[in-house]
Amino acid sequence: MNISKKGYYILAIVTITLLTTFLHFATMREFSPNVVLEELYYLPLLLGVLRFGLRGSIMTWLFVSAAYLPFFFAPWTSGFPGYVDRGLHLVLSGVVAAVVGFLAERERRTRSQSERERYLAGIGRVATVIVHDLKNPLVSILGFARRISEGKGDIPQAAQTITESAKTMQRIVNEVLDFAKPMQLDLRESDLGDTIRRAAEACRAKAGQRGVSLTVTLPPETVTVEMDSFHIERALVNLIDNAVEASHPGGQVTISAAASKNGLIMTIKDHGSGMSRETLSHLFEPFYTTKSGGTGLGIPISRKIFEEHGATLAITSKEGLGTEAMVRLKTVK
Repeated sequence: MNISKKGYYILAIVTITLLTTFLHFATMREFSPNVVLEELYYLPLLLGVLRFGLRGSIMTWLFVSAAYLPFFFAPWTSGFPGYVDRGLHLVLSGVVAAVVGFLAERERRTRSQSERERYLAGIGRVATVIVHDLKNPLVSILGFARRISEGKGDIPQAAQTITESAKTMQRIVNEVLDFAKPMQLDLRESDLGDTIRRAAEACRAKAGQRGVSLTVTLPPETVTVEMDSFHIERALVNLIDNAVEASHPGGQVTISAAASKNGLIMTIKDHGSGMSRETLSHLFEPFYTTKSGGTGLGIPISRKIFEEHGATLAITSKEGLGTEAMVRLKTVK
């Protein structure tokens, strides 16, 4: 039988209350009233507050009070002082439950409001970034389309510019959608070495244009990983592409993989300009970028892909010395 989290709280509240009542009856027939046992009634009150807020704390107090009422009529309750003592216990526990429940409810409402404001601010930030990034290619498309309609300029060049601008817009939209939607993985046992080689080859042309060399070092044996090779390759391309862009002409980017105790470690290292501490601290934040033409989603998407595979991505960098991205993956035994 499946029990919800709420059900577990209710079960714990009922169990603690009834157990405390039983201990009272079991011990007070032989011993004097045990104050410690009375204080145990605050445990279910606390659980009620934490899980159900103000209303839950009051309902829990009513239940606990009902379990405590028999002590008013027990033979060991003697005289007016005994009734006052137990009456004060009920009243004070009710006050505590109401006050703590009210504070917990207020904190919950404040936290909910803060989350809502943060969510709305995030939507505004996303909209601003998307509009900003789409504006330039859209202006190019409109401008060159107008020139074509007027029969002016180099029409093939204009058509190529329109195509490239449309591809840029498509890339931006796809990155936003890929980051926002749940990731669907097609997990299969695949050779990680082949995936790394494909990712490096996909970036080799750009590296050549910038005068940057790519070096790939892999284990001699086949490394089998249960993964979605398409998404892993895409994540690696993002990291290698960033390393190439950060490198100086004549620089080198090394891509390596080595066995570790619990799997495999991949590293992508460059010797470029590096990043400041502030940039590094914001690196995994969506839409944060220092590039003029970037969406700030490349690194967050890569981390999302690796995390969906049960892997971790860590990036270290020092200004003037370069950046290293390290991925820890579990291999198939």
